[in-house]
Amino acid sequence: MAIIVDKVQKRKNIALSCQNLFMQKDINNVTISEIAKTAGIGKGTVYEYFKNKEDIVFEIINILTLEHDVKKQKMIKEQKTPKDKTKAFFSFFYSEDNDDVVLRHFYKEFISISLVNENSEMFAYQSECFKKYRNWLEEIIQEGIDNNEIIKESKNLINGMFAVGNGMFISSSSTNIITDLQKDISDYFDELFKLIEVKK
Repeated sequence: MAIIVDKVQKRKNIALSCQNLFMQKDINNVTISEIAKTAGIGKGTVYEYFKNKEDIVFEIINILTLEHDVKKQKMIKEQKTPKDKTKAFFSFFYSEDNDDVVLRHFYKEFISISLVNENSEMFAYQSECFKKYRNWLEEIIQEGIDNNEIIKESKNLINGMFAVGNGMFISSSSTNIITDLQKDISDYFDELFKLIEVKK
């Protein structure tokens, strides 16, 4: 009797088995032979499940992001104010939690790959992620407006908040200008919320 292979699960298993390999070496320095050896499969099998190394990174990002979102949602719900919820939302960029550190590593790889290679699949994925996280931030801000904690015009700042958080992260990763990302993000939102909180 033939063995039925769950190809979706097998793809995930191969990708996750290579996670440490991609943590230790830059994607450009990883070979398909190393990937095959690490995953315990033949080189041909790698190409059966993935188009290239970038596709493996893409799969790892998919898996890690789903796990991350569950934890992040719980952490945000534990916060009391819109400011604290917003800070929790952006804590991914500086958190010392090991899962966040690993996901940030792959996020940087993903950003690098998608900026260099025109890949419609990655572009579509990045666009969906932006929409998902933007909507999530919008829910936090809308809840604060509904609870009369922040002014209704706060909604006009959501794209800017998102761009600032992401921009600070990229700047801290690619320059020596931002040396304490957690402090800079916290200070930014402390000052911003002074302007948008309803005065009581």
